[in-house]
Amino acid sequence: MDNSGLTVRKIGSEEKEQVKEVFLPVFTDEPWYDDWSDPEQLDLYLMDLMGQGYSLAFGLFDGEELIGASLGYVKHWYSGTEYCIDELFIANQRQGKGLGTFFLGEIEKAVREMGLFQIFLLTDRDAPAYDFYRKNGYTEIPENTAFWKKV
Repeated sequence: MDNSGLTVRKIGSEEKEQVKEVFLPVFTDEPWYDDWSDPEQLDLYLMDLMGQGYSLAFGLFDGEELIGASLGYVKHWYSGTEYCIDELFIANQRQGKGLGTFFLGEIEKAVREMGLFQIFLLTDRDAPAYDFYRKNGYTEIPENTAFWKKV
């Protein structure tokens, strides 16, 4: 894989429209099939991830074109400060070419340089992302589980 021309940099709410252009096709298609048909809800979600004082987002660019993003936040925890990733994605037409692994490696370098001690994320066990994170050295926490309740 030729990574020349690829750059990773922090992004913020000013890049929301670019992020939306990549985000929507990724998460409304397989395997996720999320219903993001409410544009206001999508804008609020992206601002939650990109527009808060604790937000930390990175963009993967090919030249000036955004081709991937990592959206999350900084969390101060008893054992140190960590980067919590809520969304990490590569444009559909660019997936399967090693870009996700490259991007994740660059994010790891950046957060290490920021003095953060770990990256935390959640994903579905039956999604391709599960194998992707395991392949990249991420460890499942078997004693944890996720809960939800519709109210």
